[in-house]
Amino acid sequence: MPPNLHDHLSRRERQIMDVLYRGGNLTAAEIQRALLDPPGYSAVRALLRTLVEKGHIRHAQDGPRYVYFPVAARDRVAKSAVAHLLQTFFQGSPEKAVAALLDVSAGNVSDEEFSRLAEMIDRARKEGR
Repeated sequence: MPPNLHDHLSRRERQIMDVLYRGGNLTAAEIQRALLDPPGYSAVRALLRTLVEKGHIRHAQDGPRYVYFPVAARDRVAKSAVAHLLQTFFQGSPEKAVAALLDVSAGNVSDEEFSRLAEMIDRARKEGR
């Protein structure tokens, strides 16, 4: 069953997903070590079971242990999250979202990044997105 990308994840569940997207196939102990201020091992295992039940991750047997990995590709999840963010905070307006990003990034956007952004906008306009 594919995950519902809009399922609400707890803070710890999101942290675990971040660890899995960065690290790939990991055991519960490896995930626990990668978390800031980690909960106990049993709590990590319970969170992993919940993420499996929600359809966000799977596990496979690797010798005597399980390794866990995300079900959905990170870019698919990122696009879904951005679409949700756009609707929730910016009334579906890409212009408002970009304005907010530029506002919080003031002074941190290089000329090269501005050029790449302009190229992406031109390409999207030509492709009719």
